[in-house]
Amino acid sequence: MAYVNYTYQDRDHVGEVTGNIITPLEGITSVGPDTSKEVLDNAIRLEATQLSLSEVTLRAASPCAGKVVCVGLNYKSHVAETNRDLPTYPVMFPKFASSLIGPTADIQLPPEATQFDYEGELAVIIGRAGRRITEANALKHVLGYAVCNDVTVRNYQYKTHQWMQGKAWDNSTPLGPYIVTPSEVDLATAGISTVLNGEVVQKSDLSYLIFSIPSLIAIISEFTELQPGDVILTGTPSGVGYRRDPQLFLQEGDIVTVSIEGVGSVSNKVVAESV
Repeated sequence: MAYVNYTYQDRDHVGEVTGNIITPLEGITSVGPDTSKEVLDNAIRLEATQLSLSEVTLRAASPCAGKVVCVGLNYKSHVAETNRDLPTYPVMFPKFASSLIGPTADIQLPPEATQFDYEGELAVIIGRAGRRITEANALKHVLGYAVCNDVTVRNYQYKTHQWMQGKAWDNSTPLGPYIVTPSEVDLATAGISTVLNGEVVQKSDLSYLIFSIPSLIAIISEFTELQPGDVILTGTPSGVGYRRDPQLFLQEGDIVTVSIEGVGSVSNKVVAESV
C-alpha cells in the first residue's frame, strides 16, 4: 500500500495508490499531525471517484509535517569523504514544512546560493505518536517511506558550526512521490542513487547506514515526542558536489533525480527563485 498527497481541481487530497490509480480517502486533505496510521487505515475509500496519477499534481509526501529532523553523516562513505571520524551519536538538524516540495516541483535556486548541492536520502514518515520509543518498538511508529533530495546551500551551511542556515531554505526539498508502507518494501539492501543531468553522482544502498531507522527513532524520541506526519531524513551517501574535485553544484536548468528501489523517485528541475 502507498499513500499520496495530491491536488486535484485546486483542492488538496490524500489517496491510496495502486499502480497508476488513486483512490481518494474521504475527508482527508493532507498527511500530518491529525492523520495517524489508524486514521488512514480506517478512512473510507471513495472508489467511485478514482483518478489517474496523470490527472493530479503530486504534493510533498508529508506537506504538513510538524517536525522535519535531518540526520547528517550517516553513511560510512560520506563520513570518509568529509575526513571526519565515525560518529557515535547522530548529527541532527531541522528543516521546516516550508522547505518541502512535491516530487516533480521545481527546486528554487535562491540568489544567495553560490554552492547549491544535492543529497539523495531515504525519508521516514511517522504514523503513530510516541516519546522514548524503544528500538524494538520503533517500526510500529512508521507510516512509511519516501524519497528525498536534501538540497543544501553549502556557502550558508558552513557560516557557523551549526547547519540549519544551509539546510532549511524554503521550497528546496523534494519529498515523495508517495508514502510506501513498510510491508511493501524491503529496505535491507535497497539501492539509492542520485542522477544529475543523466550522470550518476551518488550510488549506494541502505545497508550502509551507520544509525539504523529504529535507532534514529529511539534517539530522536528521547528529546521530542514524534507525531504523525513528522519526517526523519536518514542521511546521504558519498558523492555530494561539495566534496568532489572539482566541486559540482546545481545550476539553473539542471535536472536532478533521486531514486530508491521499492520506494520511488523524485525528479526536479532547478529554477532561479523569483525575488
